[in-house]
Amino acid sequence: MKKSVETARETAIEYYNYHLPEDKIAKFPLEERDASKLLVYKNEEIVDAHFKQLPNYLPVNSLLVFNNTKVIHARLQFQRSTGAKIEVFCLEPHGQEYQQCLLSKRSCSWKVMIGNAKRWKDDTLELTLENGWKISAVKSDEANVVQFSWEPIEVTFAEILYEAGELPIPPYLNRATEISDEERYQTVYAAIQGSVAAPTAGLHFTDKTFEDIAVNEHEIGYVTLHVGAGTFLPVKSETLADHIMHRETVVLTKSTIEQLFRNCENAIIPVGTTSMRSIESLYWVGHFLLKNPTSDLQHNTLFQWYPYENDVLSAKEILQYVLARMTAESAHELHFTTQLLIAPGYKPQLAKGLITNFHQPQSTLLVLISALIGEKWRDVYGYAFDNNYRFLSYGDSSFLMW
Repeated sequence: MKKSVETARETAIEYYNYHLPEDKIAKFPLEERDASKLLVYKNEEIVDAHFKQLPNYLPVNSLLVFNNTKVIHARLQFQRSTGAKIEVFCLEPHGQEYQQCLLSKRSCSWKVMIGNAKRWKDDTLELTLENGWKISAVKSDEANVVQFSWEPIEVTFAEILYEAGELPIPPYLNRATEISDEERYQTVYAAIQGSVAAPTAGLHFTDKTFEDIAVNEHEIGYVTLHVGAGTFLPVKSETLADHIMHRETVVLTKSTIEQLFRNCENAIIPVGTTSMRSIESLYWVGHFLLKNPTSDLQHNTLFQWYPYENDVLSAKEILQYVLARMTAESAHELHFTTQLLIAPGYKPQLAKGLITNFHQPQSTLLVLISALIGEKWRDVYGYAFDNNYRFLSYGDSSFLMW
């Protein structure tokens, strides 16, 4: 893919701009998850459907890959003795992996965003809950890192967040979190805590959808990518050459990698851009390991331009190598960090289609769509706009094949 690196770097973000009025943004979900519209794009043709019909459009023997991350109550509201309100938004653990940090007792540190930061000097912020639990927050010597401590000390930080924090909904909804969001801004299969934003393509799925998928003899696999706040950051540079892609943590079980290996020749369909980035990142992390066999198996970082600067190898060969390394090292999971930027010039190595919502203008998610279906993204979005599709996180869905 070496020849494609300049194409990706030179991608002008202005090309991915379109007018999205407020009334096109779904501020609330529909009453039923699977009642949303489904735009099906295949062979450069667009078909209107409803999400309940998704199993009818899946290719034979598809493997659907879901991101089973769960959104945490990441927003903590403190008040100084002066009366100033300070919001501490927990982004990701500092110095520990997610599950270690969330299961911590007594204290832990997080990378954070601080609201009203100028009002927080060097004092300790304190919060007392109705149940008597007490939480303290102290600034670290490192920028944007806060150390939390709490009582009772036998309580985990996951429990602290659940009781004291607020579920963060997307900023473009321009409203406060409501009780209904507690259920509807989580997928029905959410299992592993860690995200500050939901993998929203999965919000349409219901237990009935999964039953219909099974009846049609398709497979289901899971990855875990903890979605960070960077997913909402607009591209501010004129071209992607100067855009620094955010990093996110990915975990894949050996059984999921075995599923991907078995289905290399079949239709692997990621549900959502985070699932797409996870499995495509797996391919390139495996590519790096195969090329650098003395490197550690775990905790590698895939940098955003690596796929564009290296030649493609067989997906089966790469996955087989990763599985062999995992077997040799008795590893049941593969952990890595991804900065993968999927842009024009990128060719998917595992994914054959994508289930996703309709994304913000000038976002890396819209750039990703363009990488998959080319300039036809304008036809797809124009059709959705003209036919009253609902946009963004709580909006309608699309199934794109190429």
